[in-house]
Amino acid sequence: MSARLERLRWSVEGRLIVDGVDVSPPPGALTGLLGPNGAGKSTLLRLVAGVLRAEEGGVELDGTDLLALAPRDRARRVALVEQDAVVPPGLRVREAVLLGRTPHGSRWGGLTARDHAAADAALAATGAFGLAHRELDTLSGGERQRVHLARALAQEPSLLLLDEPTNHLDVRAQLDTLAVVHQLTARGVTVLAALHDLNLAAAACTHVVLLAHGRVVAAGTVEEVLTPAVLEPVYGVRCTVLRHPTGGRPVLAFDPAPDATMAP
Repeated sequence: MSARLERLRWSVEGRLIVDGVDVSPPPGALTGLLGPNGAGKSTLLRLVAGVLRAEEGGVELDGTDLLALAPRDRARRVALVEQDAVVPPGLRVREAVLLGRTPHGSRWGGLTARDHAAADAALAATGAFGLAHRELDTLSGGERQRVHLARALAQEPSLLLLDEPTNHLDVRAQLDTLAVVHQLTARGVTVLAALHDLNLAAAACTHVVLLAHGRVVAAGTVEEVLTPAVLEPVYGVRCTVLRHPTGGRPVLAFDPAPDATMAP
């Protein structure tokens, strides 16, 4: 699915948080949304999902204006997994995942066999099937993240938005999560994920977008964007690019640069 973010703008009390962002994530690929804390990554994802109302600009998915759609119709196309998703206490895992089917339900209510099949498939894909009957608030952070991702998969989106999907996860859980994401992209789902770990982005992403102060500083392939010339002024560090011994992907090493000038 082809997505395009056009001149998105949003501010709080006159302070621009997202400032005219244009992004075109490649269809059926994982695009990493990068940038320091406060760069506007999470806000941008919420604008795309329609959780926040953009002051200017639009979001298109295969030529359809997503922001003009009713929330239910938009939720059939776009799913957002936030860092700290809130769910009612006492909810069991399978019940939480079935919430992802809400946009697809009939106006008369009730779950169908297709809804249950979609939930089971999502639980299996994220490795959370064995947790189905546990209460969500008894799970570890990594287990909860799997469940929230399963809920989004059950929604069957064409565009999946992930806000720090590997946050609080150990190395194996991070790799497992990204493997699930890559299975989705192989099926044609377009994924836009906010990531803090630049090496994780270098290893997993097809395309990256670098934000600073709410604006796009650079966008392109990993090789084009994750370079010292681009990263050093944004993060205020010294950067050395190495190569992974088996895959040849960039591996980034950083040193402090107290005298570096951050990007305006």
